[in-house]
Amino acid sequence: MSTDTPSVLIVEDEPDLANLYAAWLESDCDIETAYDGNEALDAIDGTIDVVLLDRRIPGLSGDAVLDTIRDQSLDCRVAMVTAVEPDFDIVELGFDDYLVKPVSKDELVDIIDQLLLRATHDEQLQEFFALASKKALLDDQKTEAERRSSQEYAELEDRMAVLRVQVNDTMRELLEQDGYRQLCQDITRESVFQE
Repeated sequence: MSTDTPSVLIVEDEPDLANLYAAWLESDCDIETAYDGNEALDAIDGTIDVVLLDRRIPGLSGDAVLDTIRDQSLDCRVAMVTAVEPDFDIVELGFDDYLVKPVSKDELVDIIDQLLLRATHDEQLQEFFALASKKALLDDQKTEAERRSSQEYAELEDRMAVLRVQVNDTMRELLEQDGYRQLCQDITRESVFQE
């Protein structure tokens, strides 16, 4: 991931919308745009930090682009930005977050900030945050009865429960290590001196 200006790829088949997103983000990000799935894959070369990906695009679908990104273990975070209402099929998709159009400038900026922050965490925390995002989205979009009757949703909750225990165990182990405790104290002290 880049340490300076984040690199964002906007994958959107409507040029006016892609240009609007680019205009919103260009003061804080290096922007590239792609208007179909094949173009998107050509643009992802290891320098992209965040992909804003529409699900319905010509050529390869957004879902297929996402699968390719994950299959190739490309080091980028992916937010689906789409008019496709989420359904339980999202549980199996490898995105990091999901926004339903229309979206505002603030929503895009916030999601990029969140994804860049998540990218600094280990894989376990990244997976936990991605699952939590999916759960929150489905909680908002689906009724309780729909959620209770969904096998995918039950599996999502089970996976989150397992990860929650693993994350808590990892944190407990780290806190028990004197070196980690000292590192945290050093970081806190450094932050105080910089203010």
